[in-house]
Amino acid sequence: MYGFIASYRHLYPIEKMCKVLKVSRSSFYRWFTGGPGKRALEHSLFTDLIKQEFNRSKQSYGSTRIAEQLRRNDYCISRRRVSKIMKENNWISKHKKKFKVTTDSNHKYPICRNLLDRDFNPSRLNQVWVSDITYIKTQKGWLYLTTIIDLYDRQVIGWSLSTSLHANQTIIPAWKMAISKRKITQSLLFHSDRGIQYASKEFRKLLKSNTLIAQSMSRKANCWDNAVAESFFKTLKIELVYDNQFKTIEQTKTSIFEYIEIWYNRKRLHSSLGYKTPFEAEQEFYQIKNVA
Repeated sequence: MYGFIASYRHLYPIEKMCKVLKVSRSSFYRWFTGGPGKRALEHSLFTDLIKQEFNRSKQSYGSTRIAEQLRRNDYCISRRRVSKIMKENNWISKHKKKFKVTTDSNHKYPICRNLLDRDFNPSRLNQVWVSDITYIKTQKGWLYLTTIIDLYDRQVIGWSLSTSLHANQTIIPAWKMAISKRKITQSLLFHSDRGIQYASKEFRKLLKSNTLIAQSMSRKANCWDNAVAESFFKTLKIELVYDNQFKTIEQTKTSIFEYIEIWYNRKRLHSSLGYKTPFEAEQEFYQIKNVA
């Protein structure tokens, strides 16, 4: 009502409009000179904060993750309110697209049994590592990204970006990065698809050099057996690859490094981790271990 009077105060006398609408002049002027109310200021603040988090996530976060991030920053806000503000501003998170599996399993190398059997919730770090390879298009040709993920904290602990699909440029450098970050002192299950890189003599020799390591492979044409590794690539494509046209190999490597090491491992909230980051999950494990 006060807003209505303010809108038409240049057309009609204030006294007359207050009388018609049964509002006292003192109440109107108190409202008019008082500035925005607490609710309006709060709404404006939350709108700005939600926009910041939405853009920081490269427009991939929905209302649930944004609400969680704001609560972590000590703002009291519900997911429903975040959702309402996002709808008001037409801020829609990116949706997952269909993901194409590109495994080359047409080879004569030995195939390992599926020892993982879709148990994606290990009880400690370095109990289960999963790996996969995906294609990334650039203006200079295709690049191949190989990753190794620890299932406990969902952290990408090893990765490589190459112009060739040979094991020496894909899984072997990724493996060397992983073991440089994490020491294998207990039994470790390494799971992948049946790709030729994982079945190759060079890579199997690396795994067999440590008796604590057992190798596992997905069943033929069954991507669900390696769902976590596949899910990471879907997320990577949505949040980074689909919206970028990589001009050079170096630009692609820089972007992948920033995405994995700065954003994904240290800042991105994971629902499977109770909306913690992989780095936080890792630190929490070591804290619990030290207390015990």
